[in-house]
Amino acid sequence: MEHLYAPWRYSYVSEEKIEGCVFCHIANNLEDEKLQVLFYDEYCYVVMNKFPYSPGHIMVIPFFHTSNIEELEEEIWQRVSKRVRQAVSLLKQVMPCEGVNIGMNLGRAAGAGIEQHVHYHILPRWIGDTNFITSIGETRVYPADFNEIFIKLKNSSSKYFI
Repeated sequence: MEHLYAPWRYSYVSEEKIEGCVFCHIANNLEDEKLQVLFYDEYCYVVMNKFPYSPGHIMVIPFFHTSNIEELEEEIWQRVSKRVRQAVSLLKQVMPCEGVNIGMNLGRAAGAGIEQHVHYHILPRWIGDTNFITSIGETRVYPADFNEIFIKLKNSSSKYFI
């Protein structure tokens, strides 16, 4: 049997679990560096995905707790959309990536991991960023330190989120 060393996953099994909505918890603790919030305003925040699909995977999350986008007030929806567009610019320039996936999974049937609070996923992508180990071994290999990526994005975020 082969083994992959993945020390960053230890926090997943060892950290205290958050009770209730994880996104509301982050919203109430925006200055906690451990939560890796890149930016926030009065309507939403931008945060690193703790369990990313690719290095630099970020999310835009409204403060308003709902599982239904149709319940978001128009001003909130517009601001979230603006932050998604700015997040794409940030990733293209700072990572730099060759493409970006943007997605929102509404409901468990659509693949939502946290279905009770709507959120956008913004994923940087590169040509060839999937390979046999992802396709066959159902294992991802990340060629980067996630905290270094957070610091790099955080240090540049004020240029993009205005």
